[in-house]
Amino acid sequence: MAIPGAVGASIVDYTTGFPVATTGAAPNADHEAAAAGTADVIQAANSRSLFVSAVPHDLLEDLIITTAGGYHLLRMVQTEFDSRLVLYLWLDRGKGNLAVARRRMQKLADELIAT
Repeated sequence: MAIPGAVGASIVDYTTGFPVATTGAAPNADHEAAAAGTADVIQAANSRSLFVSAVPHDLLEDLIITTAGGYHLLRMVQTEFDSRLVLYLWLDRGKGNLAVARRRMQKLADELIAT
């Protein structure tokens, strides 16, 4: 993986909880469970007024979940048609850099929709 400190990653269809593609390790060694959890988190964030922005028509970009040993980054892939994909990255906290990982995930999401 091209992101320093990355433990594992996947592309998830958050409407179904299905992992479209995976690489590296997954929490609890289960990419399917990680994808389902990712879908649950995204759906919860999208459906709760708690996360609504003051800016009209503002969209969710990403979510970061921190643990003592790592970061879980969820990056929405905004497309013109249905925007149902999310990039998931599990980052080792000691080996990775959160800012660098966010930038690279943004670039990956942009590249996905450009192709």
